[in-house]
Amino acid sequence: MIPAAFPSKEEIARLTARAFLEIGAVHFNAREPFTLASGLPSPTYIDCRKLISYPRIRSMLMDFMAVTVMREAGFEAFDNIAGGETAGIPFAALVAERLALPMTYVRKKPKGYGRNARIEGTMTEGQRVLLVEDLTTDGGSKLSFVDAIRETGATCNHTTVIFYYGIFKETEARLADHGVSLSYLCTWWDMLAEAKTQGIFDAETLTGVEEFLNDPRGWQAARAK
Repeated sequence: MIPAAFPSKEEIARLTARAFLEIGAVHFNAREPFTLASGLPSPTYIDCRKLISYPRIRSMLMDFMAVTVMREAGFEAFDNIAGGETAGIPFAALVAERLALPMTYVRKKPKGYGRNARIEGTMTEGQRVLLVEDLTTDGGSKLSFVDAIRETGATCNHTTVIFYYGIFKETEARLADHGVSLSYLCTWWDMLAEAKTQGIFDAETLTGVEEFLNDPRGWQAARAK
């Protein structure tokens, strides 16, 4: 069903952050930082994949994603919804259902046999494709998916995510240079604000996280092994 209610961007951010915190998908630890895929340390970690196991939260957030896309990109802006392998696939399917559009997904690399395809499902030349992912940090991984979509002759000028780090200044510029705009539900700043409101973490932890958010590259450089 296509959502008809359009909560404010601020309310969407607050409720999204609250949902993540409620299911324990947000982890803060400034004393013993997490190691990211890049090998760099971080006092924050988020598990968006956990959302698929919570139907009420999952439904609410997918409604939020659908209305955010319609509000920021347009009501009739897309012909196809593509999920990025693997985390974006379930969310793309749920958004496609809400927007009553076909769904496809994009592999990280060709599967190596058969048609050696990167696009699964039907995507045709001239279609306007929305790329759906769970999150983005600096936007880099999105560009490979966008290029694979464009190689079919389709266009891809917009990507939407549930969670956007919102702390690396180059992210949106990098996407824009590639002709891609970004929409999202909440950021680390929204998560920190809601965590403070709920008193979930101790003051020392929250202070450490805020230091990281204000200067992530400097924080990482000071602690990189």
